[in-house]
Amino acid sequence: MSKIIYSFFIILLCSSCSSETTESVPSPPTTEILYFPPLTGTTWETKSIASLGWKQTAVQPILDYLELKKSKSFIILVNGRIVMENYFNGHDANSFWYWASAGKTLTSTVTGIAQQDNLININTKVSQYIGTGWTSLPLAKENLITSKHLLNMTSGLEDSTDDVDPVNLKYKADAGTRWAYHNAYVKLQDVIAQASGQTWNSYFNTKLKDKIGMDGAWFQLGNNSVYGSNTRSMARFGLLIYNKGKWVSNTIVNENFLNEATNTSQTINLGYGYLWWLNGKSSYHLPQSQLQFTGSLIPTAPTDMYMALGKNDQKIYIVPSKKMVVIRMGDVANPDNPTFALSDFDAVLWQKISALYQ
Repeated sequence: MSKIIYSFFIILLCSSCSSETTESVPSPPTTEILYFPPLTGTTWETKSIASLGWKQTAVQPILDYLELKKSKSFIILVNGRIVMENYFNGHDANSFWYWASAGKTLTSTVTGIAQQDNLININTKVSQYIGTGWTSLPLAKENLITSKHLLNMTSGLEDSTDDVDPVNLKYKADAGTRWAYHNAYVKLQDVIAQASGQTWNSYFNTKLKDKIGMDGAWFQLGNNSVYGSNTRSMARFGLLIYNKGKWVSNTIVNENFLNEATNTSQTINLGYGYLWWLNGKSSYHLPQSQLQFTGSLIPTAPTDMYMALGKNDQKIYIVPSKKMVVIRMGDVANPDNPTFALSDFDAVLWQKISALYQ
């Protein structure tokens, strides 16, 4: 009898063990895959405010403010999907608008691509690629200027004019010793054209524009080489940079270069990378000024945000911590005070954007 009872106990015990080991365990929450729109067509996945747990009541104040401030278009992407897309004042999804200096980041990115193609080295002097005499500096001073100095705005050239003819590129300080916002960065396009044996437009289109499905074109505006496109093309570029240079699984620009480009690039202006502006630093400088301002460029915005900023408030804001890319195109928001950081447009806009998710 004792053997029968013992065997019965063993059966019960094994049955219990089997039940415990086969009990289902809840799966961890899935991470939403980063979305990329197709290279052609108008398909672009969307995501609702409600699905993000954001506040629908915060949407209209953003739209009212954007319209008041002469905006033409506005897009918010989260994880690549469109959460807000709005157009104002006769602008629409097909309308062409200029990027102004926000397009400097296109030149920065293509410079990184040329370096990964082993066509250039940003630490090499500019004159090695485009010849001497591209400035009016003594040869020894001109030869101090590298492509990296053009990327981080420390060429040392006189910044009182945007004209990049050699006669107007005058000596102010040794390269690397003075930060000043200067149009001489455009010489990087000549460097890449010479090194690649192609026109700037051809190399840009093949290596960047076509690979991420952008539309648009470069055109000459005064002394500036300016890019123009529809708003979604600007968003495509922002999405590429947010994803550290990869479009789907294709590396367009090296992540290591982008890490350099979107972090402090020199010791003078902590708020500047390689033609990208950086939020959340302890100090910054502004164009046409040698003053150092204390604090963050946009105190109301996330500290990890970095930005492409152009004249008349053309904006690409990238916020890794929020998986966000934000685009604004339009006319100048505050005509009486057009300088970003000193104007309150960015600060107020980010107060309103932050109200969505806080």
